[in-house]
Amino acid sequence: MKIAVWYNLPSGGAKRALYEHVRGLVARGHHVEAWCPPMADRAFLPLSDMIEEHVVDLDRHNPLRWTDEVQLTLRSERSIKALQDHCRTCASDMERRGFDILFANSCELSAASPIGRFTSLPAILYLQEPFRSLYEAQPRLCWLARPDRKTSLFDIKAHRAAFADLRQIRNWRLQAREEVDNAAAYRRILVNSYFSRESVLRAYGLDSDVCYLGIDMDLFTDRGLPREDFIVGLSSIVPPKNIAFCIRAIAALPAPRPRLVWIANSAKPDLLAELQSLANALGVDFVPKIRIPDAELVDTLNRATAMVYAPRLEPFGLSPLEANACGVPVVAVAEGGVRETIIEGENGLLVESDPQAMAAALQRLRATPDLARHMGRNARRFVEQRWSQHDACDRLETHLLKHAGQPSGN
Repeated sequence: MKIAVWYNLPSGGAKRALYEHVRGLVARGHHVEAWCPPMADRAFLPLSDMIEEHVVDLDRHNPLRWTDEVQLTLRSERSIKALQDHCRTCASDMERRGFDILFANSCELSAASPIGRFTSLPAILYLQEPFRSLYEAQPRLCWLARPDRKTSLFDIKAHRAAFADLRQIRNWRLQAREEVDNAAAYRRILVNSYFSRESVLRAYGLDSDVCYLGIDMDLFTDRGLPREDFIVGLSSIVPPKNIAFCIRAIAALPAPRPRLVWIANSAKPDLLAELQSLANALGVDFVPKIRIPDAELVDTLNRATAMVYAPRLEPFGLSPLEANACGVPVVAVAEGGVRETIIEGENGLLVESDPQAMAAALQRLRATPDLARHMGRNARRFVEQRWSQHDACDRLETHLLKHAGQPSGN
C-alpha cells in the first residue's frame, strides 16, 4: 500500500503511538509519507528518520498567526477556515502523488481533523479522544451558564464579561459542530480502547472500532536490575494528569517515604511550581525529569519499585504498559481506559480515587518485595502476550488493507 499520514500532535503518548505505527508499516514494505502543519512536534520521535515528511503552512491561504492565545480551541470561522485550507492543500498533494489510503491522526487543535472532508481517498481516522474540554468537567463544564448574580444595569464590567462569555460559547459551539462534521467524513474511526469508543459515541454520536495500541518490547525491557525505594510517574505535567493526587498518596505513606520521580515530555511551568510547593509542604521528595532520553527513561523504570497512575478519564494510557514491560507493577486509579490494561493482582493494583487507597496499595508492594517482584514478572509476560507492537501493527494493517480495498499480504 501507499499510505498517506496526516497528524498534528504534541510530544507524548499519541506521537509515540503514531511513530510505532509508521515504523511497523514501513517494516512491512508499505510506502508511507506524512503531512503535518508547522506546530506539530516533529522533534520528538521524528517521523522524518523513517519516511518523507511534508510540512505545509497552516496559514498559506489565510493570513492567520497561531499564538499562545490560540492553542487548543478554534476561536472563529477564520481559524477554522485556515485549518480547512491547510488540509485541503495536503489532501490535494496526497491524491496527486497516487496514495491508496489516508491514515489521519488526531489534531491538537480540533481532535478530529477536517482533512477527511477534502479527499477522495479512502480515509481512516485514528482518534485518541474527542476534544475533552468540550465534553468533560475540567473541573467545570465549559457550557454551563455563568454564576447567577444580580448586577446593576450600569455595571459595564459585568456586561462586558457577559458578552465575552456569549462569544466564547459561540466559539465552542462552532468547534463542536466542526468536530462532528469532521469525524463523520471518515470511512471509519479507530480508537484506542472501549472507553474511548464510548466517549466518541457520547460526544459525536458515531460508532468506531477499537484498535489497541502496543509497546515496543525491544525498547521497554526488564533488565533485572535491583529495585530501589522510589516510585515513578510518567506523563506530561498538565492538570488532567492529576499529579497532585499522586504526591498526596506518597505523603500518606509512613516515613521514610520513597522519592516520587516524575518523567514528563513537557511541563506547564506554573503547575510544576505548584507541585513542587505542594511536595515541599507535605514532605515528599518530588523529582521531575523533563524530556529525558529513552535510555534514561527505561533505566529509571527498571529501578523503580512501582508506578503510580491517576489521570482523570485518560482514554488509554501507554505509560502503565511501558512500565509493565520493564517489570514494574502499576498502582492505578480505576478510571478510564486503564481498566482495560491493568488487571487487579496480575500486573498491578486498581484503587479508588482516594490518595489513602493508593498509599495503602503502594505500602503493600513496599512491605512485600516478593509480591512486587512476582507482579513485575507477570506484568512483563502480560505485555508480551497481549500488548506487543507487532500485534498492534497487525491490527492497524488489517483495517487499512480492508478500507483501501487491497487483500491481506499486499
